[in-house]
Amino acid sequence: MQPSRRQFVKWATATGITLSLSPMATAASVPFDAHEILPGEGAFNPAVAGAGRIDGVAKVTGAKLYASDFRASDMPGWPATTSHALLVRAPDATHVYIGMDLARLSGSLKPSMVVTAAEIDSIGLTVPAFYAGDLFCPVGKTPLYLGQPVALLIFETFDAYDRARLALRDNTFVKFGEETGPVSMPPFAAFRFTRVAGPAPDAPDVYSPIMAGWVSPGKIQNTELPVWAPFAKETTKPYGEAARHGEAIRAELSADNPNMLVLDRQFDTQSIDPMFLEPEAGLGWYDTNSRQLELVLGVQSPYDTTESIAELLGKAKAPFKPAGIHSNYAHMGGGFGGRDHTPFVLYIALAAMFFPGRPVRLAHDRYQQFQGGIKRHAIKMHSRIGVDRKTGKILAFAADHVLDGGGLANFSASVATVAANAALGIYDVPRADVTTVALHSRGVTAGSMRGYGTLQTMSAIEVLVDEAAVALKLDPIDFRRRNALKQDGRTLAGNRYIVSVRTPEILDKLERHTIWQTRADQKSRAKPGFLVGTGVACATKDYGTGADCSNGRVELGPDGRIAIWNDHTEMGTGVSTALANRVALHLGGISDQVAVAQVGAFDALGMITSGDSYAMDQKTQDSLEKNPRWVPAISSATSASIGAHVGTHAPAEAAKVIFQFGLWPAALLLWKIAPTDPRAKEFAKAQWKNGELTMAGLAPLPLKMLAATAHARGLVTGAVAHSFSRWEWSRARFLLSGVQYRAEIDALAVRRGNGPFQRLDRVSVKFPPTDNNRIGTSYTSMCGTAVRVEIEKATGILKIAKAYSVLECGQALVPDLVLGQAQGGFAMGVGYALLESLPPFEGGPGNGQWNLDRYLIARGSDLPLHDLEIEMLPPLPDEKPKGIAEVVMIPVVPALLNAIHDATGRRFQSLPVTQSLLKGALA
Repeated sequence: MQPSRRQFVKWATATGITLSLSPMATAASVPFDAHEILPGEGAFNPAVAGAGRIDGVAKVTGAKLYASDFRASDMPGWPATTSHALLVRAPDATHVYIGMDLARLSGSLKPSMVVTAAEIDSIGLTVPAFYAGDLFCPVGKTPLYLGQPVALLIFETFDAYDRARLALRDNTFVKFGEETGPVSMPPFAAFRFTRVAGPAPDAPDVYSPIMAGWVSPGKIQNTELPVWAPFAKETTKPYGEAARHGEAIRAELSADNPNMLVLDRQFDTQSIDPMFLEPEAGLGWYDTNSRQLELVLGVQSPYDTTESIAELLGKAKAPFKPAGIHSNYAHMGGGFGGRDHTPFVLYIALAAMFFPGRPVRLAHDRYQQFQGGIKRHAIKMHSRIGVDRKTGKILAFAADHVLDGGGLANFSASVATVAANAALGIYDVPRADVTTVALHSRGVTAGSMRGYGTLQTMSAIEVLVDEAAVALKLDPIDFRRRNALKQDGRTLAGNRYIVSVRTPEILDKLERHTIWQTRADQKSRAKPGFLVGTGVACATKDYGTGADCSNGRVELGPDGRIAIWNDHTEMGTGVSTALANRVALHLGGISDQVAVAQVGAFDALGMITSGDSYAMDQKTQDSLEKNPRWVPAISSATSASIGAHVGTHAPAEAAKVIFQFGLWPAALLLWKIAPTDPRAKEFAKAQWKNGELTMAGLAPLPLKMLAATAHARGLVTGAVAHSFSRWEWSRARFLLSGVQYRAEIDALAVRRGNGPFQRLDRVSVKFPPTDNNRIGTSYTSMCGTAVRVEIEKATGILKIAKAYSVLECGQALVPDLVLGQAQGGFAMGVGYALLESLPPFEGGPGNGQWNLDRYLIARGSDLPLHDLEIEMLPPLPDEKPKGIAEVVMIPVVPALLNAIHDATGRRFQSLPVTQSLLKGALA
């Protein structure tokens, strides 16, 4: 079951380049294997305990290795010496770039290779569409954005690289000419989401995105922002209908109606950095003998990264087109979305190709990470809400969102749509209209980041709802309860959630908590010179992207040892433990090997894909699915809180196959139960207890005995599975052991005994309908937060005295990790609400001068370390794992803002609310 250390599995071929991937465990030397995240040898039974950490020891002892830890000498078969690359970026985006002062790098500081736009243009690269824009700013052009690369300098020695890096930090190395102003580009995306509910809760909608599709204005015209009027010139019919309904909603909110409270507010959020522990880093080596490009990378999207590098080099002139690309994927020191489709990996590949035969390391320091790393979108939101004064029910809502996408499109279009669909938060609003536009600017590129736009828009709605409750003299929690979306309610897109909606339970928990119950007493007992306030907020966050894939391979050895292979990546979330625990629920024992960031491990499935799973029409999908090897997508990034829900899904399905067609038949043999005995079909009644399979009235059977029997009798001992989710899982039937087996998968291979894996062609398949692409989300988790703050009037210093978060995550695979995510999310929320901020343009991180001396993040002294309580609701019966990494952060921000209002009487509509702002407001 143990793969060889240098087992490179052929994965795919793109533009004549053979591609393969490995996690670092299979590419590193023997000493590295000792640092790999593996389960312990104890008798831990997660099916009973529901806890356990196979990933914990390596983390706390420092044995966990990241991409930045590796040098060429650590890689078997590589040359021992590492060269170093420096990515030079433009600190100005309003003047023409005229070159570099290379004379400053003379003598020992002279780079061995200088790569610029001229070199790139000469070799015929193909920049993938996702990264559209000059990889390097050409001489004679104004940089597209602050921090745009202008050159890649390669040094043979670390000393030369390090001295040059320090010498170039003063921003005078890159030269500029005449002032042009910033480059102007069209918006990255513009959408309108409008819903008009039917006359009764159970009546069909009059209009909604799920009915009519997502729409954009047909004409942007010559203005920065779209023209949102219903019948602007060249407006297409689908947009015109949405705009007609939307303008009617806005007219309703503008009408003079004494029976309706209308609040019209602006809310602005700032740009921030993901601030993951490990800045981006990687290694590349182009072996001129084999024409193989070897890479060591740490990203959230291995499949797409390797594919993008292959596209980049696929049409390059010789000798810049490799015959093959092999990518080794190491663990990441944090991701938070910032390593999902990062352009950084393209420059690692280029460094290797332009310095052939010698391994090159490209690594950001913190200055460079601030200057070039992906940021959270700053959003300006104009929101209007109308509430019936008599019933306290929200009648209508309208909002306009303007996102600063920075220099490259990245995921701006997607973030804009997710943010817009989340604009209603937990609420059921019968008439809603939200426009959203993502603009290009000269700022640092914004893209995927934890919360993905919902942190911004849900903070805005929760503050607005709190203000409405106060204005109507209603209890803020009761007001939320009156308006919360029910289980069968429709979202802004017009669809219903297909998972549990537990907002009422969360609101009840918040209401009963001592922080809320004693708020008036604590406020009246504030110390002299201090103000005390209490705030609450509740949020719901989707998990998944609408095109998520899960790959899983599970093998059971004759000695009962369990091995798991999975395509999701480890970035501190403990996905390896989650995988082990979910598989153990079906196989009764903790895994002895968990390998993540895998793709080649699933080659037995022989999958192929084509088309765009997000844009495909139903007719095309119906035609393609006739090929039993075709799937809408093969692998997806580890993002969007999908680790527990998506990442563990296929391995769990594979484990089910092993149990039903391997361990259960073995158990029947050992119990001497005939196939005709009614008990032979009652495998669902069997339970694992302390590593033994139990059944009422029968002797317990140890896993090792069952595994040995399964191997000896040639029963199923291994399974490889794939599944695709477009807001519901694909389903298929397979002929297995004489029965049609139906499962939430679309590809399956099995092995019997120690034999090879054999692919099973599906008998039938049901992929999620392509119309599901109109859904805003179908999967969601809920979290609520209550906080009490104390503010010193003379200084504006704010202390979080007590805090409580209550969440639901379905089946918690690793409760300790859920707790850790909630604690980390709380800290991130505090930083976002009170501390973190990046100026957007010349004074911001794109100038290359930013580090932690001026960027404030939450520290222990900013957090209620001993007064933060986290509560998890128990799962509902048969409930599967949900995604929770993002939702635990979101309500923290508006809860703090609402607590500040309760303490000071002031509403703050821009983030962050810093000490100086509070001091000024209280002066």
